[in-house]
Amino acid sequence: MTVIWIVLPGLAETPEEFGRVVELLPGQDVRVIDPWRTPITSDVDELRTAAGVPAGAEVGLVGHSIGGLAALRWALTRPLEVTSLVLVDTSLTSEIGWRGLYPGTRGDRAARAFLRFLGRIGGPQVLGPTLRRLFVRIGSRSNHDLLSKATARARYGAASSWVLFWDELASSWELAAEVAKLVAGPVGALTPTTLLVATGGTSRFTATRWLAGQRRLATTLSGTVDVLPDSAHLMHLDRPDAIAAAVIDRNGRGSTYG
Repeated sequence: MTVIWIVLPGLAETPEEFGRVVELLPGQDVRVIDPWRTPITSDVDELRTAAGVPAGAEVGLVGHSIGGLAALRWALTRPLEVTSLVLVDTSLTSEIGWRGLYPGTRGDRAARAFLRFLGRIGGPQVLGPTLRRLFVRIGSRSNHDLLSKATARARYGAASSWVLFWDELASSWELAAEVAKLVAGPVGALTPTTLLVATGGTSRFTATRWLAGQRRLATTLSGTVDVLPDSAHLMHLDRPDAIAAAVIDRNGRGSTYG
C-alpha cells in the first residue's frame, strides 16, 4: 500500500513554503495541511479529514516545530495507522507555556481582544508582510522565502491573521502538555522515527540545550537524530533536501509492524 505523507507546518507557516520539499518527492503522495483552514493543533480526525486520508490508509507524518507535536500525538494515539514519522526541529514536550494564557483563560481572552482590535485598525495589513520577511530572515540561513509578495500580503496581511497565530501558539502549549503525558508512559512499539535538528544560523545560540532536549526525546521514542549545522529553524527553507531524504529513508525502512 502506498504511504500518504502528511506535512504539518509550524507556527505562522504556510503550505506554500513547503513547496520545495514536495518537489523533491515526485514519486510520493505528499499532502500539506493548510493552517489557515485547519489549525495544526486540531484533533487527529480533523487533520485526517483536512488531508483527505481514506479509511485504512497508511500514513507518514512530517511535523515541523509545533507541527512536530501534532505529529507525535497522531503517532502515539494511532500507532497502527502511522507507519513513518519525521520530526523537523520539533517543539519539545517541555514547551507548555503559561497556563494563565491557555485557551479559554482570562489572559487568552484579553490577548485575543487586543489582537482583534489591531486587526480592525489595519495592523496586520501594514506590518504583516514585513514581519513575515523578518521571520524568514531570522529563522533561516538561506533567507529564501518561497512565498510571493501577493501570497504574503493575502495571508499575513489578513485582519484575522494575528488572532490565528495566537490561537496556534496558545493551543500548542496545551498540545505539548498532552504529548508530555503520552511520552511519560510506556511508549511501546512506535513507528520508525527520525528527528532532524537544526543547529546553524540563529539556532546556534541555543544549540547545546536544544540538541540535548531533542536527543532525550529521541531516546524516549527510540528514534534517530540527524544534526544539521548548516540549517536554522526553518529547515524546509534551508535544507528541504534533508527532509526529503528522511522521508525516502523512512519509506525504505518500512514499518515496525507486521
